Amino acid sequence: MPMTDDHIHDLFRRHGLRATRQRERIYAALHASSSHPSADELLAAVRESDPGLSLATVYNTLDVLWEAGLCRRLNPVGGGPSRYDADLSNHAHVAMPDGRFMDLPEDLSRRLADRLGADLVAEVEHRMGIRVESVNLHLIARMPEQP
Repeated sequence: MPMTDDHIHDLFRRHGLRATRQRERIYAALHASSSHPSADELLAAVRESDPGLSLATVYNTLDVLWEAGLCRRLNPVGGGPSRYDADLSNHAHVAMPDGRFMDLPEDLSRRLADRLGADLVAEVEHRMGIRVESVNLHLIARMPEQP
C-alpha cells in the first residue's frame, strides 16, 4: 500500500529528518518498490514527477534514510551499485550475480531465522564481545545451468 505524504512526513519527523519534497518522493518510490532499486532506478522512477531531481540528491537522500534506519542498503556480491529496501521486516534476501536482490518467501525467511536460534546468536555475542542488533541474511545464488 502506498504511503501518503502525511505518513512519510510523520515518519521523517519521528526519525529527526527534515521532510523535503525530494526526500518524500524518493522514500515513497522506494517504499512502493519490491525490486530493491539502485539509486539510478529510483531517479528514473521519481524523475517524471520531479524532472529537476539529480542523482546526487538521490544518493544523499538514500544515505540519510539508511543512517536514520528507514531503509536497508544491500551491496551486491562482486561489486555493482548498492540496492535499497524500505521493507525493514525480518526477511532474507537472495543476491543474484547480475546485482539483483530478491526477497526470500516469508515462510522460508522465518524458517531460516528460527534455525539460527537465540542460543547461537548469544554465543556469537559472548565469543566476540559484541551485541547483535539484528540479523541480515543474504543467500548468494545463480541460475542453474540449462541442459
